[in-house]
Amino acid sequence: MSEIRVKALKPLPEPLPEGERVLWQHSPTWKTYSRRVFHVDKFALYFLIIIAWVAISAFINSGEIAAVLRSLVWSVPAALGALVLLALFAWMYARTSVYTITNKRVVIQSGLAFETSVNLPFSKIVSADMKTYKDGSGNIELTLSGPRLLYSMLWPNVRFLKLNRPTPMLRALENPKQVADILGQALAADQTAETEPEQGSDELASDIHGTATS
Repeated sequence: MSEIRVKALKPLPEPLPEGERVLWQHSPTWKTYSRRVFHVDKFALYFLIIIAWVAISAFINSGEIAAVLRSLVWSVPAALGALVLLALFAWMYARTSVYTITNKRVVIQSGLAFETSVNLPFSKIVSADMKTYKDGSGNIELTLSGPRLLYSMLWPNVRFLKLNRPTPMLRALENPKQVADILGQALAADQTAETEPEQGSDELASDIHGTATS
């Protein structure tokens, strides 16, 4: 399996053990991250509806354009300010979130005030599922065995509202198919290194299932 040469975005919590190497490392795309994780687009639509409702109500009550303008003077800046703060929050989380795939594990680093780093050894990864969107971006969801991880350690790189068994996710990937191929080959190579299965590595690499959605 060929190694993907990458420019390190963030050092791992500790030096890599002998024989372990980084295959891929990247941060999520912040614009996609802001939509898929923080739902900035949905909040923008919500504020647009509220602004329109306030403006229409002002016109119905007074019948004056001046009243409409007065309603927009305070409603539009408030909505824009909230959206800017939410987008800034999404950008900061996307910038500080780093996904790393080595030939032994997946590492998810994230956090603003308190940085967390979660190591997911290949031996604990039961399956990986890829979900793609029409814009070409996608997520990879990792199903794990073993002890339950804390939801707070993984957020926001976790499947939402699945509190009983938090599921780590590599979110807002610019090229999810490439990442899925790298992860699938790494998982297959790790399995063949530890055991001697009857099936070939190509078959093992196909364990990452993909779904597409709009």
